[in-house]
Amino acid sequence: MRIFLLSLLLCISSALQAQKISFFTVSPDSTRFALTAEGASHLASLPMKCILQQYPNKINHTAVSDSDQVLTPIQQHPSFYGCFDWHSSVHGHWMLIRLLKQFPELKEQAAIRKLISTTITANNINQEARYFSSTLSKSFERTYGWAWTLKLQEELITWNDPDASKWRTALQPLCDTVIQLWRKFLPKQTYPNRTGVHGNTAFGLSFAIDYARTTKNHLFEEELIQVAKRLYLKDKAAPAVWEPDGSDFFSPALMEADLMRRVLHKTSFLNWFNNWLPVSALKHLTVLPVVSDRTDLQIVHLDGLCFSRSWCMSGIARQLPNADKRKSLLLNAAVKHLNQSLSSVASGHYGGEHWLASFAVYAINAEN
Repeated sequence: MRIFLLSLLLCISSALQAQKISFFTVSPDSTRFALTAEGASHLASLPMKCILQQYPNKINHTAVSDSDQVLTPIQQHPSFYGCFDWHSSVHGHWMLIRLLKQFPELKEQAAIRKLISTTITANNINQEARYFSSTLSKSFERTYGWAWTLKLQEELITWNDPDASKWRTALQPLCDTVIQLWRKFLPKQTYPNRTGVHGNTAFGLSFAIDYARTTKNHLFEEELIQVAKRLYLKDKAAPAVWEPDGSDFFSPALMEADLMRRVLHKTSFLNWFNNWLPVSALKHLTVLPVVSDRTDLQIVHLDGLCFSRSWCMSGIARQLPNADKRKSLLLNAAVKHLNQSLSSVASGHYGGEHWLASFAVYAINAEN
């Protein structure tokens, strides 16, 4: 019996390893990670299953009347009602578009184009934008969902494709709304949100700066940079030993560094980074998190932490000199974090499947 069980475990292990190899490749020096076409199809299948799925749904809505309370998710948000919550639907759309661009021969291409053409339409997006007009809705999805909305549009703007042109034209009113709300909020943000979940200020600012630079919105970019400096430039000695919290999908310490490498020139960033994350703290953040229960909607966040740590580590490493030992430490840790959680993205549990694939794709692309 013992020999049988051992043989069975070896077979299972071999099958999983073969699956990993077919879904991605790792460079010989273990510092590069590439998604294969098969892996792209595997990840694309996850948001395709849930973008049109209304329930279960975590509705982040403040009702002001009986009629307002009884609206279904699709009535409130005709574009982004699926994938359990609004922001997950937005970054699920982003991921599908990113994969279409990266893998032009993706076998799901026609189905993805048809799907997005039903969700990102002028009428739907105008209703999404109107949702923010209510006084009590102006902070809806601030700033996590705002950031992913701009990242979605950035992906469309940088793609020369007829469908992309149609979708980005439809999406622009929502982006304009988000930018207006963000610009009004920036002067009032006295303190950063240093959480490891949605409200993390550094994450939102990072994606917003990317968008502003891509679209050459220099005024918005300058406002974002000034706020980033005001909130973070004087920071020293990150309390990295406190990480992670039990439901983190961001590392507050690494996310802040990933923002500041966008804001500061290399020399200034290096000086700031040396004070922010000493080697002992950095090594602590390279220890893989333990994901004890992927059926738990909060614990499974730690798989997302693996992905976001990975993209932060890759971005930070690019700013370090080649002779800096922290560079290889970060690059190797980035791949290890990806390797830990990528094979678990399709766990069969909706708590992770409705959002993790987009984090994985963003992390993989950050590698390159």
